[in-house]
Amino acid sequence: MALVLHAGQGGINAYKSLIAAEYSGVKVEHVNALEKVSVLETPDGPVFESNAMARYIAKLKGDNTLFGSSVYDYAQIEQWLDFAATEIDQGIKRWINPRMGLGPYCGHSVQWRVVSLKKALRILDTHLAGTCYLVGHGITLADIVMTCILHFGFTCIMTKSFTSEFPHVERYFWMLVNQPNFKKILGEVKQVESVAAVPEWTMKQVIDARYVMANQIIGGTEQNGDVA
Repeated sequence: MALVLHAGQGGINAYKSLIAAEYSGVKVEHVNALEKVSVLETPDGPVFESNAMARYIAKLKGDNTLFGSSVYDYAQIEQWLDFAATEIDQGIKRWINPRMGLGPYCGHSVQWRVVSLKKALRILDTHLAGTCYLVGHGITLADIVMTCILHFGFTCIMTKSFTSEFPHVERYFWMLVNQPNFKKILGEVKQVESVAAVPEWTMKQVIDARYVMANQIIGGTEQNGDVA
């Protein structure tokens, strides 16, 4: 049974698995799906969650080095996979989601999220100052996942004026997206030129939420008074 990836066209979830497949020499059939959760069909059963799917593909053939060449390499790769998911990916999504209409916009909250993302990128930038790859001397699964997450940021919200604060991250990103196996899946990559405006209705969501909260507080106070 061939591997079948059910995932949206042109998204992080698909990119991770498809690029891992290119480096592993594993054939994966990509079926464009509208479902929210991406799924990889395997001979052993279904696998979901993008990092888990990429891990499965990377481990199918033992002769590749996507998990490094030692136990220590493996631990470091897992370390950067976690960092990419919890710090970089979440930081980008928290910044961009309100601008994509996926949540209410709150200026102070967004500013904090940008500061948090910059802190994570600075850690990554410091690490990359002395190396070309996250672990060892070649591309690993950590680089594939990190680059796919950065691709989302670079093409959707992280402008040149933003990323210029992290020159080693920039060098790393552009070097990897121009590797043949990356380019085959990602195509030509162009950095976003401006940050999208916040839709008006997301601003209204914040006002409505504050109104509801105020009413709940007032109602709770009155109710407490009645009970007393």
